[in-house]
Amino acid sequence: QVHVVESGGRLVQAGGSLRLMCIHSGHTFSSSAVAWFRQGPGKEREFVASIWANDRTHYSEAVKGRFTISRNIAKNTVYLQLSSLSPDDTAAYYCAAAARGGLLVLPSEYNVWGQGTQVTVSS
Repeated sequence: QVHVVESGGRLVQAGGSLRLMCIHSGHTFSSSAVAWFRQGPGKEREFVASIWANDRTHYSEAVKGRFTISRNIAKNTVYLQLSSLSPDDTAAYYCAAAARGGLLVLPSEYNVWGQGTQVTVSS
């Protein structure tokens, strides 16, 4: 059975940085897409970034240039480096894995989800 577990969320000041980790087990996602989504208070879950075959990546406009997604296939780990954080980035961040690769940005395209890790940015 496939599982994903996120970690790394915490309280951080505006302008700060942190790194989130997503460890997945039960499947090797070398070609499948893995993504980060987030859901802020009173908001819908939104796409943040994804990575798939040959380390191709895609970012939402809201985080492009500030966040970086990367992975270590040998460790079954996907990272999300968050920089230049603002209070608008406050959200629960979720890691999700898809059964296939490619540019996938809809939550419905991902079938395995973690429990989320909370990122809170203070002003």
